Formats: sequence, structure tokens, C-alpha cells
Amino acid sequence: MAASHLDDIDQQLLAALTADARLPMVALANKVHLSRNAVRQRIERMERDGVIAGYSVIRGTASRPRVTAMVMVYRVDRMRDDRVIAALRGIPEVTRCDVLSGAYDLFVTLEADSMDRVGQIWEQIAALPGVADTVTAVSLSRAIDRR
Repeated sequence: MAASHLDDIDQQLLAALTADARLPMVALANKVHLSRNAVRQRIERMERDGVIAGYSVIRGTASRPRVTAMVMVYRVDRMRDDRVIAALRGIPEVTRCDVLSGAYDLFVTLEADSMDRVGQIWEQIAALPGVADTVTAVSLSRAIDRR
């Protein structure tokens, strides 16, 4: 099922689950005025069709690392070698890596417990074979967080 073929009830269910994936079936059913069984079937269909890919834990502010940094990476080989991305997967503080168009090839988001750790990770990334250059920015505050 393509996302464009979702009806209003499917959209409401997705919005409710996005806000709180732990909502019980009875609460979801009450929100959309359907039976629990009908809601369960809709959710199972959306999971099967790839509309819902999974559920995850979002760390609360009490357990979140204190420093968020973004590292823009320019690779020597541009887009032809995945060794850099493979190495980034092995760094637990790397929470996201986007492949970019333009001057830089990768946009790496990392969350660390300290600026010292950000520095260590930056040194690790800069030393990777295939990395030609990096630019790092540290987040001062988060104005919008829709995770």
C-alpha cells in the first residue's frame, strides 16, 4: 500500500502511533471510533505493506548525551566506496549519516557525552582512509525535535 492510498483513519492511526507508539489498541480504537480488531488489522496491513517499518525507543532528556555535533565529510573517492560509511556504523555515537549532493558527501550527526568525546570521534573520522576533509559544527540548542 502506497502512503498516498492511506485513508483518513490510517492517517489518524499513524499520527497517534508517531506521537506514542506504545498506545494500547483500545486507546487507538477509541481515537478512530473503530473496534480493537479493526485497528489491529489496519496496523498489521500497514506493517505488512511497509507503511510502518518498525517501532523504536526515543531516549528521554535525562539519558540523552549532552553534546550534538554535525560532521560534513568530503570523501576522496566521492561516492564510489562504502568503507567510510561502514566505519561510521561502528561508532556508537553516530546517530545518523546522510549522503549529500554538493560539496560534501556525507552529513554525519553524532551525540556524545562530552566535547572531548566529540573531538575523539572527529579525529577518528578525519583519519579514516578515504576521508579528504571535514567540517564540524556543534549544536548550541535544539529548536525543533520531531523524533
